[in-house]
Amino acid sequence: MPLLGLAAGCALLKPVEPPTVEASVELDAVPFFPQDRYQCGPAALATVLSATGLPVSAEALVDDVYLPDRRGSLQAELAAAARRHGRVPFPVAAGEEALVAELRAGHPVLVLQNLGLDSLPRWHYAVVVGYRAEEAHWVLRSGRERRRRESVRAFRRHWRGADRWGLVVLPPGQLPAVAGPRDVVDALAAAEPVLGAEAILPGWTQASARWPGDADLAFAAANGLRAAGRPQAALRRYRQAIANDPRHAAARNNLADLLLAYACVGQARAVLAPALAALDDDDPLRPVLAATAREIEQAEPAACRL
Repeated sequence: MPLLGLAAGCALLKPVEPPTVEASVELDAVPFFPQDRYQCGPAALATVLSATGLPVSAEALVDDVYLPDRRGSLQAELAAAARRHGRVPFPVAAGEEALVAELRAGHPVLVLQNLGLDSLPRWHYAVVVGYRAEEAHWVLRSGRERRRRESVRAFRRHWRGADRWGLVVLPPGQLPAVAGPRDVVDALAAAEPVLGAEAILPGWTQASARWPGDADLAFAAANGLRAAGRPQAALRRYRQAIANDPRHAAARNNLADLLLAYACVGQARAVLAPALAALDDDDPLRPVLAATAREIEQAEPAACRL
C-alpha cells in the first residue's frame, strides 16, 4: 500500500506542459480593484469594464451582480451587467492558447476558478492579464493581489475545475481574437435588445467581414440592419445569406417579408417560393413561411419602393 501511494503521488507530480507560446505578454495598464469579502464578481467585472474605457468601480457594480444569499455572483449576472453598461460579453474559447491570443489582442479575460475541490468547490472570479513564458506562470488581478502569479499547474487546475469558463468584454464593433461565428452571433444577438440595434451594427459589420461565407451570420446581420432601420443594407445582407446557402429558409422568409413591406410583391413571391417547395410538411418553419406566403397573396398591387 505505501508503494501504491508513492506511485500515485509521483504520478500527480509529472511535468505539466505549458501553453505552446513563445513570448510573454502582460497588460500592465489594466486597472485593479481589490475585492471586499465574497465580492470577487464586482471587482473582476469592474476590471474588464474599466479596461475598455468605462469609468466604473467595483462598489457601483455590487447591486448589479452580487447575490447576498449566495455570497457571490452568477456568470449570467456578470454578462447581463456588462450589457447594461454598453459592452458585449463574448465567451472565451476553452484553451490556454486562446487566453494568450486574447491578451495579445489587448483583451484581459475574466475567468471563473475553483480554488477548492470538485466535491467542495470554492468559486472565485479573477482577471487574466498576462502570461510569462520564461517562467511558465499566469498573471492575474485576483482578490486583493494586483499581480497574482499562478503556475501553469495551479491555474490549469483552478480553471478546469470551473469548466474553463471565461469572458472577454468588449465595446460594440470589437470582436474576440479567438471565436467562432456561432458564439459571435449569439453574443451580438443577446446584446442587441439592451444596447440597441444601431449600437450593435459595428459588431455585425466586423463579424461579416471576418466570416463573409457564413450564411447564418449574414442572416443575423441582416436582421440587425433591418431593426436599425436600414432596409437597403438589410436587403443586401439577406441576399448574401441566400447566396451562401440557397436553402436558408429563414433568410428567404425574412427577405420576402422585407420586400413585401416595401410593396415588392413579385420579388417577395419569387424569393419565398423555393423555400416553401423545399420544406417538409413537419418542418417547424413551414407555418411561418406559409403565413408570409398568405400575406404576399393578399397584398394590394403597388409600385416597389425598395
